[in-house]
Amino acid sequence: MMFTRDCMGLVLMAALLIPAEAAVGQTAADYLGPAGVVPLNAPQPPARLIVDPPLPAPLARGQVFIQYRAENLRIEPVFGPKATEVTPRIGHLHVSLDNAPWHWADASGEPLILVGLPPGPHQVLVTLADANHHPLDRQIVHFVVPATAANTPSSH
Repeated sequence: MMFTRDCMGLVLMAALLIPAEAAVGQTAADYLGPAGVVPLNAPQPPARLIVDPPLPAPLARGQVFIQYRAENLRIEPVFGPKATEVTPRIGHLHVSLDNAPWHWADASGEPLILVGLPPGPHQVLVTLADANHHPLDRQIVHFVVPATAANTPSSH
């Protein structure tokens, strides 16, 4: 019985130490940026947008799922002149499809999802904007929606 308790204690200690060892060199602040509850005293680095190509499995079914992340900016549904004074910086996305003259704003922080597009080549312009809609960074994602049973008109 004593051997079992000692072994369980060692296993528990190893389980607690392994995640700490794996995270050496990367803190929550390294990943998330500065804490949102403490005003910054130094200038913030420029905001940056990283956008992935659409996820392959949904795209093969004619569904476009685009993941992204912002660096040095938090995606929040907060707008207006006073919002630009908030530190760390907050903002949202402007999204436009196929060079449309209009865009929509997205402040969800979730992947962009487009369904119902016709088969063929498309592009999505993703613009990182501040709380007053001023562009800070942008990326264009090019992709091809394949013809599927769901998006191809039937001949009947």
